Amino acid sequence: MMKVMKFGGGCLKGLDGFSDVVKVIRSEGFEHTVVVVSAVYGITDKLEDMAIQALASETTILSSVDDIRFQHQNICDTIIKSPEIQIQTIEQLELRLQKLERLLFGIAYTGEISDSTRVLVLSQGERFASILLAAILNDSGISSISLDSDKIGLLTDSVCVNATVNLQVARQNLVKEISPLILEGIVPIITGFFGCTEDGKTSSFGRNGSDYSAAVIARGLNAQTIHIWKDVDGFMTADPKIVDGAIMIDRLSYLEAAELSYFGARILHPRTVEPLIGTDTEIHIRNIRVPDNIGTLVTVTSSSHQDVIKSVAYNDQISVLQVHGAGVGFKPGIIGEIGRSLSDANINIFSVITSQTCINLLLDSRDLVRSMQALDPLVGGVVERLELKVDLALIAVVGEGLLATDGLAARVFSAVAQHGINVEMFAAGASEVAYYFIVNQHDMATAIRAVHDQYY
Repeated sequence: MMKVMKFGGGCLKGLDGFSDVVKVIRSEGFEHTVVVVSAVYGITDKLEDMAIQALASETTILSSVDDIRFQHQNICDTIIKSPEIQIQTIEQLELRLQKLERLLFGIAYTGEISDSTRVLVLSQGERFASILLAAILNDSGISSISLDSDKIGLLTDSVCVNATVNLQVARQNLVKEISPLILEGIVPIITGFFGCTEDGKTSSFGRNGSDYSAAVIARGLNAQTIHIWKDVDGFMTADPKIVDGAIMIDRLSYLEAAELSYFGARILHPRTVEPLIGTDTEIHIRNIRVPDNIGTLVTVTSSSHQDVIKSVAYNDQISVLQVHGAGVGFKPGIIGEIGRSLSDANINIFSVITSQTCINLLLDSRDLVRSMQALDPLVGGVVERLELKVDLALIAVVGEGLLATDGLAARVFSAVAQHGINVEMFAAGASEVAYYFIVNQHDMATAIRAVHDQYY
């Protein structure tokens, strides 16, 4: 039975992390297995900082690359016992480090960084990790090979960030490149997070995009299961940092997992289930620290639950951009015009709530300034003014059958109202398994606990 195992950065924390990953691969059985890796814990953040620093000055480039070099070579020297494999691994890493160095100096000299260059810099973390893990597995007696996903045919659309894989082409390429290795008993260690466009540029699936990579590879190779290894047990009924009584969810549907991820539960990349639609592939979310725990199982359909609601998720990094005008809700094409303006600025809209006189756009708080700049040219016609609402939080209630359950919304809002919390906005119907409401950020924790207590 073919399976894909994905290890997140939280699994690759230092020496013990790599040792734990090798133990899991060996104990789970590595025949007919493909492994997808994220970067070593903390490396992607370091690479992002290095790119920003290079824009200002080249003075820190060499020392920053040396820091990355030391961190990876230390893992290599400490874990790998074979001198021959050690030398080969360090040589492979050094080639990558030199490329990183050249990229950073290029940023410093030009004084600019394009999306494609930024993605290429960030992708080095997964490339380093893949080289290391393949070498450590070979040293332990498990035949492995490191593979870059942009070199084995994970072809995407032309979008550089948050790209989408062409599943048909990717399947053909994966069968050609990966299937022969599997038949030879070799474990492919494939970089997560990125693929490449038709013109050969590296394109990313966004932060935590390795989950999506694993799903694409599973679809291409007809894998029956995907094991997503993290440093947490799985999805919870709420964030345990906010709700003391939060419990682990043993099973979710594709749609439930997708909505929870979209609305803030950082267990899976929101698009992980997208390539799996139409298949029966199971996603097992498991904790590398306690590998015997069952974790959360994500399947096509969900398990039944007497109160329907599975979890309460939140996003405290959202704001609302209000587009005011006496006729904005009636003007044909205005929402499309707004969408195009924001899309051209590479800004994602979480949700849209409209009325006759106002269009409310839910956006990432980090995009507010650019959003105002993108929409400012529209002011003066049907759009009279733009207004920002900040210090907000989105709370999502997720569960299959939610919209068809009488009185459920009333129970939620009654619980929130009992604490004197005002609901700023509310939306339902866009998803079969979720609805959400907006509250002031300082009321968020109380509202989450109130809703959770109502159902658990």
